[in-house]
Amino acid sequence: MIARYTLPEMAAIWTDEARFEQMLRVEVAVLHAQAERGLVPRDAVAAIASSARVDVDRILELEATTEHDVIAFVSQLAETVGEHGRWLHLGLTSSDVVDTALALQCRAAADLLVTSLDSLIATLADRAREHARTVMMGRTHSVHAEPITLGLKLASWAFELHRDRRRLDATADDLATGKISGAVGTYSQSDPGIEADALAELGLCADQVSTQIVQRDRHAAFLAALAITGGSIERFATEIRNLQHTEIGELQEPFRTGQKGSSAMPHKRNPILAERLAGLARLLRGFAHAGMEDQALWHERDISHSSVERVALPGATILLHYAVVRFQGLVDGMIVRPDRMRENMAAGLGLHASGRLLSALVAAGGSTREVAYEVVQRDALRAADGRRQFHDIVSEDPDVTGVLGPEALAACFDDDWSLRHVDVIIDRLGQLDEEHHVLAGSHQVALDLG
Repeated sequence: MIARYTLPEMAAIWTDEARFEQMLRVEVAVLHAQAERGLVPRDAVAAIASSARVDVDRILELEATTEHDVIAFVSQLAETVGEHGRWLHLGLTSSDVVDTALALQCRAAADLLVTSLDSLIATLADRAREHARTVMMGRTHSVHAEPITLGLKLASWAFELHRDRRRLDATADDLATGKISGAVGTYSQSDPGIEADALAELGLCADQVSTQIVQRDRHAAFLAALAITGGSIERFATEIRNLQHTEIGELQEPFRTGQKGSSAMPHKRNPILAERLAGLARLLRGFAHAGMEDQALWHERDISHSSVERVALPGATILLHYAVVRFQGLVDGMIVRPDRMRENMAAGLGLHASGRLLSALVAAGGSTREVAYEVVQRDALRAADGRRQFHDIVSEDPDVTGVLGPEALAACFDDDWSLRHVDVIIDRLGQLDEEHHVLAGSHQVALDLG
C-alpha cells in the first residue's frame, strides 16, 4: 500500500522482515515438536533457536537464483546456524510454513484493528451521549421525515461498528489456523502430533482437513469482514458529507488553521476526509472480491492465490486501519451546528407532524384511516406548495378541527412528545459498554496467551 494511507503500526506487521520472522517462528515450533519425539537433537534445536537470524537482503539475493522464496529463506537461515542447518524444514512443504506464518500475520493485523475499533466505538458512544438531546430532522429519501437527535444517529453508528468488530474478530479467529501436514495434507513425512504441538506453541488451531494449503474460504471471509467494516465507515462518512452540504450545514469536518479547501475558491471547506474514506471503502470491496476469487484453486492447490494475497491481505488491513484511525479523528473533532438543525426543521413548515396528526384523527374516531390520510395529505401538500405553516393550514380545515380541539391539535406538533423515548434508546449504549468490556477483556486474555 502507498505510504499516504499507511500507518506505521500496521505497516510493521507486513514488512518482508516481519513475514520471514513469522516463518522462522513456525520452523522453530516444528523443531521443538520434532525434538520432543527424538527426531531432531535437542542441542541442534537450541542452537537454531538462539542463533538463526533473518537477513532479507540475502534472501532476496538467493531468490534471484532459486525463483523460490521459501527455499531462499531456508538456505539463508542455514547459513546463520552452520552444521545444524540440515535440520531446518525437515519433513515440511513450503505451504506448511507460509500458510501458518500468514495466519500469524493476519491475527496480529486483526488484533490491531480490533483495538482501533474499540477506541472508535468508545468515542462514538461518548459523542452520542453528548448529543442525546441535540434535535435534528430525520430524513428518508433525502426528504424531511420526523425529528430525531444527533445522539441517536451516532449511537446507531457505534452499534454497527460493534457488530463489525465482532464479525472481524470471529473471522480472524477462524483464520488463525495453520497446517503442518505436508505436500497434500496426508502427513506423509510427519505426524499429526507434531502439527498439534507446533501450532499449540504458536497459538493457532490446526486445519481439520488440509490439502497442501489451508483452504481460502477463511481468507475470503476475513477480507469480506474488512470490506463490510469499511462499508460502515463509508456510510457514516457519506452522512457527514451530506449534512455538510451548504444548503444543510448541520455537521462539518474539522478544519485546521492553515488548511485550504480549494486552489481557486478561498471560501471552500470541503469534506475531503469523508470523501477519502468513501473511496477507500471501494478498494476494500475490491480486495474482498479478489479473496473470493482465490477460493477455487485447482486440485490440492495451485499458486494463483499467492500473488493476490501478497497484495490483498496487507492492503486491506492497512487501508482499514487507516480508515478507522482517521474516522475517529473526524468524529472527535466534528463540528456540530444545532442552530442550523433548528433552522432546517423550521424550514420544513411543521410538515413532519403529518404522521402524528393522522394517528390522532384515526384515534378520535372521526373517520376511517383512508379518509383521514386523504385529509392530512391534502393539507400537507397545500402547505408545502404554498410555503405556509402546516399548523395554520390544518387549523383552518373543518375536516380536522371538527374532530380535534385546539389542545389535541397542538399536541400533534409537540416534538418533545415525538422524542419522548430517546433516553430509552441512548441508555442501550450501556448494554454495548458492558458487552464491549467483556469482548475487550477476552481479547486481551487471548493476546496474553498468544
